[in-house]
Amino acid sequence: MRLQMYMAHCGVASRRASEDIILEGRVQVNGETIWKLGTKVDPRTVKVQVDGKEIALEEKKRYVLLNKPEGYVCSLSDEKGRPVASDLLQDAFSERLYNVGRLDMFSCGLIMFTNDGEFARKITHPSSQIEKEYVVQTSLPMPPDLGKKFTKGIRIDGVFYKARTAELETRHRLRVTLIEGKNREIRRVLEKIEIGIKKLERVRIGTIVLDGLQPGMFRELSTNEVKDLISLCAQES
Repeated sequence: MRLQMYMAHCGVASRRASEDIILEGRVQVNGETIWKLGTKVDPRTVKVQVDGKEIALEEKKRYVLLNKPEGYVCSLSDEKGRPVASDLLQDAFSERLYNVGRLDMFSCGLIMFTNDGEFARKITHPSSQIEKEYVVQTSLPMPPDLGKKFTKGIRIDGVFYKARTAELETRHRLRVTLIEGKNREIRRVLEKIEIGIKKLERVRIGTIVLDGLQPGMFRELSTNEVKDLISLCAQES
């Protein structure tokens, strides 16, 4: 088994993120620091450490849905000492869980956590194009044609932002569906027209919706929900 796949199965990070960790020189295999990709390991006998901590295969796969409150960072740790979203889960699960995708610190709503690296890879891979739906509330009224422009595409500083759907429910409330997952896409579009965001909430990921889950609360996804998400990846790829 390749080292990055072993790390993903151990719940360290997705396979792609594990490759970055290896290239940063943070991984030791049987006491030797590995700097290159392609290393193969035997899960039955190998001793692997990441940042000095030994890792092991996770026996039970977890798929957790969190309604992230504002003010939490989506990362395993934060060098600035800011609250980390995974801290909201640590008392409930012994497994090491990491976020699938991201929500910026000032956004709230649905985000998934797992120790299944292959699941995370499928969900976040650009080819999956799983829909993510957001509700945006603004301090100033938005132009009536914003939804139409966003679905046609808006170029900002050389980057093309395009929503699958964008509907103004009121002049202060916009419902947007994205599939691209570009960094801070909605915020950049509204910053371009100098409109501040009061609240940005992700309310749906594929077939998974908030459905009364309160901020800071979480639940495990059912087997059928996990299968449905993987099925959506297969349909879109």
